[in-house]
Amino acid sequence: MLSRRSFLGGVSAAALAVPALGGLVASPASALAGRRAPAVPLPLTIVNNSGQFDNASITVYIVGTNLDTGEQCRVTPDGELVPVSESDNGSDGFADYSIPLQSSGDTTLDLPSMSGRIYFALGDKLKFKVVTDGDGKPALQYPAGWVESDPNYQVLHDTVEFTLKADGMYCNTTMVDMFSVPLSIHLQGSADQTTGTVPAGGRERILNGVAEHPDFAQLRQDDLRVIAPGHGLDQGLFSDTYYDAYIDEVWTKYQSTQLRVDTDNGKVYTGQVSGDTFNFDGGVQPIGKPSTRDVLFCDGALAAPNDGVTGPVAAILGAGFNRSILLDSPDQPGTDPAGFYQHDITNHYSKVMHENTEDGKAYGFAFDDVAGFASYIQDGAPTSITVTLTPW
Repeated sequence: MLSRRSFLGGVSAAALAVPALGGLVASPASALAGRRAPAVPLPLTIVNNSGQFDNASITVYIVGTNLDTGEQCRVTPDGELVPVSESDNGSDGFADYSIPLQSSGDTTLDLPSMSGRIYFALGDKLKFKVVTDGDGKPALQYPAGWVESDPNYQVLHDTVEFTLKADGMYCNTTMVDMFSVPLSIHLQGSADQTTGTVPAGGRERILNGVAEHPDFAQLRQDDLRVIAPGHGLDQGLFSDTYYDAYIDEVWTKYQSTQLRVDTDNGKVYTGQVSGDTFNFDGGVQPIGKPSTRDVLFCDGALAAPNDGVTGPVAAILGAGFNRSILLDSPDQPGTDPAGFYQHDITNHYSKVMHENTEDGKAYGFAFDDVAGFASYIQDGAPTSITVTLTPW
């Protein structure tokens, strides 16, 4: 089974390297036998049904990593994958990698094999900057819309994430960092799949829904976006002790109760708390007592190494904390969404995201794919992908 972790630990979009879809591994040869290869380049159709912006007001950016060379690249309007260069920076200090939409109707582009993001900017262009990384190689600085000092703060923008490679297409909408623009993905191939669709009026319900909770109110940045609570914490807009009482309750419960974790590799691990450590059998590394920040970013004590043992257990714990279900059952992961987010201390940001998608799926935190609740789809033989800016 493929492991997919989207931007683990709240990796900042302002980082110098493009984080690939986390933990993606190739399917075994037996699983690929007889399977048609993906269409490469893959036709990408962009549909503007926003009802708020005409095509002339929208620009697209496709940036990421060349899977063969590891170079950071961008896609040109004619579908060429080109390495980024500091010489791309213009007189204003920023690289213009924008791809305009057709003047009317849908826009079709060629998507090459790569791992990265498709950004959409509405009303103004995004400002990317090419710098030199620690190894002396060109690297991109990405928009960090949740940071008021970022040059893209005032620009309405959002993104989808994808990896297109020899064994298929893997893609998702994401709210791990923020939510601003309703986007939907339609992937066709061996199956016909759609995810991420926010019903009409859902954008305002999301912005209002997050802001109406007192602890989360400052996460709304006017009519631009709502930002994830982890980023809010780092910006001084969210309490760094929000989850502490719940974490303490979980730690107390499992000092005298065993937690059973059934991972997607078919193994069940049993753990119990001793002091500040959750100790599991089966070779799982001890997991320390997390902080509120660790829970929100699924990082620190809850970081999930791609080792097939500790990683899956840490991911399930991270999901259990965000969904606030660890006190409800000693058998994890929980699979009934009706039981998620019912505790007073919970990730209300993620809760609102899930409440406002047609399929109930969203990427509200980095481990939201645990038990299959992320707005993520994949296909081993894709023939086309359509990203729609859906009605506001």
